[in-house]
This record gives sequence, structure tokens and C-alpha cells, in this order.
Amino acid sequence: MAAEITLAVVAGAHGIGGAVRLKLFTPSLESLEAHRVFLAGDRALTLIDIRAEKTGAVARFAEVKDRNAAEALRGTLLNVPRESLPPLEDGEYYHADYLGREVQAPDGTVMGTVRTIENFGAGDILDITLTSGKSAMVPFTAEAVTEQGDQLIIDPIWLT
Repeated sequence: MAAEITLAVVAGAHGIGGAVRLKLFTPSLESLEAHRVFLAGDRALTLIDIRAEKTGAVARFAEVKDRNAAEALRGTLLNVPRESLPPLEDGEYYHADYLGREVQAPDGTVMGTVRTIENFGAGDILDITLTSGKSAMVPFTAEAVTEQGDQLIIDPIWLT
């Protein structure tokens, strides 16, 4: 399991006063508001203010004073320690727990690794980098994916 969980990424500067646009990886803005300090690489960022916008959020951090400093954060992941998050309910998971995990066929053959998890509106989909170098998208459902320890088992029929 990941020691830190990414809640957002800085998409760029917003205005001239040091605010940043965020792409959220949480189900709601409230999930982000629950935290005051974010781990951003080798530094901490202290949240002053955050508000929703159409494509994510706009935030201000105490350590970011102007547009140049805000623009320098573009692409920076905003993480929190895993232990600061609420316990998961049945059927919930953190994407970070699956990224990079090995995918195997039922016979143990390594098929690839999970690159990312997408959701285009109909449910979560595992984006898998296959050992052949190609990629495959598999619905993240009990019918398509089972877990055995740290391994994800997927019938090869889903990978064609």
C-alpha cells in the first residue's frame, strides 16, 4: 500500500496573485478541504483557501506568493499521508493501491502492469500496459478482475 495518496495535481497558475488551478483526484472538493497541509515533492504546501470551478478547483497556498511561483508548481502532485484519510467502506479503494500492480492470467503468466485507472462515466477501467508493450483497458469489476494477495488475476479474453 502507498504511504502517500495523491489528491490533486497543480494544472497551472490562476491569475497573478499566486493561486493555482487543480485537477482533483477525489470525489469532492470537501475531500481536499479536510487537509490543511499537502506534501508536494520535497516541500509542504499550506492550504489557505480553495473553491470549486468547472474543471476542478482553484487554491491558494501560504508558500506561493505570485504567478511565477504558481506556474513553477505546474504538474506538482499534492499528496497526504495515507493515515490521514478516513477508513474505506466496502467496495472502495484508493487508485494508488493498484497503480503499478502486476496483472496475471489465471495460470500465473504475467500479462502486464496497471498503468492507470480511468472512469469515463460507466465505472472504473484498468488501463494495463501489457508485456508486449501494447495496452489494454479492462473493466474493474468482479467479473473481469479478481485479487489473490498482491496479484490481480484477469482472464486473457479481457486483454484481446
